[in-house]
Amino acid sequence: MTVAVLEFGDDRRRRQRGPLSGLPTRSVDGPAEIDAAIGGYGRLVVIGTDSDLATVLSRLLRADRLDVEVAYVPRRRTTATRVYRLPAGRRAARRARRGSARRTTLIRDETGSVIVGRARWLPADGQQLLRGEAVVDDTPLFDGDVTGVSIEPTLAIPGLRASRDGIWRRWIAGRAVQLGSTGVTVVRDGVAAPRSARRSTFYRNVEGWLLVR
Repeated sequence: MTVAVLEFGDDRRRRQRGPLSGLPTRSVDGPAEIDAAIGGYGRLVVIGTDSDLATVLSRLLRADRLDVEVAYVPRRRTTATRVYRLPAGRRAARRARRGSARRTTLIRDETGSVIVGRARWLPADGQQLLRGEAVVDDTPLFDGDVTGVSIEPTLAIPGLRASRDGIWRRWIAGRAVQLGSTGVTVVRDGVAAPRSARRSTFYRNVEGWLLVR
């Protein structure tokens, strides 16, 4: 199998050696570098952050190339490594080259953006509270005002879980979580959307992604 390494951001200055030595490497500054790698390789090794991994998967989803295997090599533990039970650093680099790929649930939203660690619904435009109504499948998550909501993928079906912020956090699992609100800021793997919205939905894609583990 042909394997290529995609390096993002500061990780380009801290190149992984050892297990990944000798592999074709691309420095990624935008979607064009990702798209160029999609057509030529059967496995992509992502060295970066959770949001970088999510960007790669979003490009694969839009290109209808979820047959490409993806390995994740973060420098340290992240929310996504906890969700998918993955190592970090050199251990992750070894697994990226030698591991096998398994189909894993893929969580996306209505814009086609994938999340791998955690999404957040937060109050928009300087408001203190998020006002609206949200449901996970047919189960109410909240109706009224909350300080925020967290959404995470899960390894197990149905594929995601969601929880309103608070002292006593209660997770509700489902295939989809939907929000209607007076205004929400959507944060995907630590990156806030440039504009607020009134509606947002995260759900399990019909086809999963090939995670190297």
